Amino acid sequence: MKGSLRKGRAKMAPVAELFPSQGEWGEEDYFSLPDTHRYVELSEGRLIVPPHPTYSHQNALKRLFVRLNAFVEEHQLGVVQLAPLPVRLWPGKIREPDIFFIAKEHVDRIGEQVCGVPDLVVEVTSPSTLKADRMEKFHEYARAGVREYWLVDPQAHTIEVYTLQQGAYLLRGKWGAGERASSELLSGFTVRVDEIVGG
Repeated sequence: MKGSLRKGRAKMAPVAELFPSQGEWGEEDYFSLPDTHRYVELSEGRLIVPPHPTYSHQNALKRLFVRLNAFVEEHQLGVVQLAPLPVRLWPGKIREPDIFFIAKEHVDRIGEQVCGVPDLVVEVTSPSTLKADRMEKFHEYARAGVREYWLVDPQAHTIEVYTLQQGAYLLRGKWGAGERASSELLSGFTVRVDEIVGG
C-alpha cells in the first residue's frame, strides 16, 4: 500500500510504504523510480537489483562495446547501447542487457525511456549472475525474439554465441583463448577472445 499524507497533522509515511510490495510492481511504478545508476529490472511484478558488477565484468563489457559499436557505426547497421537502459521484452518484463544492438530497420523500437526488443544482446556473466544469464534470460530473450545472444564469461575466458532458430537458441560457437568469436547476424564482425576477457 502506498503512503499518503493525512489531514491535520502531516505525517510522512515510511519510505518502504511509498512503493509496492514485491510481486505487485507494474511498469508505471518501475518507471517512477528515482535514478539510482544501478541495474534495476522488472519481472513478474518483482524488482530485481543485480549485485554490483566486478572489475572483470566491466572490463570485458567496455572492450566488447567499443569494438561492436565501431563496427556497427562504420557499416551504418543500426544502434548499439549498453546498460543501464531498460529493454521491454514484453509487457511487465523489463531487462537491462549489458550490451544490445538494434538494427536500422528496427529503429522504431528505440525510445527515450525504454527500448523494444533488440536484435542482438550481450550478457557478461559473473558468478552472481551466471544462473540468470544462462537460464532465465536465455529463455526470455529467445521468447522475445532476440535474434542473437552472446554470453561472455570472464572467469572461463570464453565467448558463446547463440542464434535464434524456430523460437529457440542454437549454439553457433564457443570460443576460448587464442580464438576469434564471430557473429552470424552481423556478417564480418569478429573479436579475439583474449582481447575481450584477457587480463
